Amino acid sequence: MSTKTILITGGAQGIGRGCVEHFLKSGWNVTAVDIQPMESAERLEAVLGDTSLEATAKLAMVKTIERFGRLDALINNAGVGTRGKFNVEELPLEEWTRVLGINLTGYFLMAKHAAPHLRKAKGTMVNIASTRALMSERDTEAYAASKGGVVALTHSLAVSLGPDIRVNCISPGWIETRKDAKHSDADRLQHPAGRVGVPQDIAGLADFLISAGFVTGQNFVADGGMTKKMIYQE
Repeated sequence: MSTKTILITGGAQGIGRGCVEHFLKSGWNVTAVDIQPMESAERLEAVLGDTSLEATAKLAMVKTIERFGRLDALINNAGVGTRGKFNVEELPLEEWTRVLGINLTGYFLMAKHAAPHLRKAKGTMVNIASTRALMSERDTEAYAASKGGVVALTHSLAVSLGPDIRVNCISPGWIETRKDAKHSDADRLQHPAGRVGVPQDIAGLADFLISAGFVTGQNFVADGGMTKKMIYQE
């Protein structure tokens, strides 16, 4: 039971899957929660469930403690956008509620039920927000509001749960999750880093934050510098 354990939501694909693979390779036990089925394996406990439901958070904690005996870190990552493009006057309430439920309420529920276990381990939380918490394109009110809420929830949790539990946030920019994606020169050059991000970039930053003992309540933008580059229309 001495091996550290991390719980990652939205672990079946994208950034979440990248985090699962990173921490397995780093020797951690991992519980991965997702609405898409996953296979449990050595050092991996797969939990099927909707993270907007409190029952899923409770189940994830029970499964984690039964399998691994401890919880040292939580990465809240599960997230969705609206099912379609809606301007604010047409955005259905059920779509707003669905996005906020998964992207923000789900983070609260996982934090609520993970806190007793993380306190015992002097553990950490990392919440995945988005650069959409800081900037927007048209007709993204539900997603932007949910991610802005994640940033605020992060510093609130850091104050409420400290000093036993540290809580930080990552706001990714353009992270390519498709394995066969092609990017143009324009795609790459709008990033001062010279490329589009990949899930491993976020997993590595999460790993750093989990070990960075004097850092809490902060939001780290990981976007290749994109939000710092001024873009003018010609």
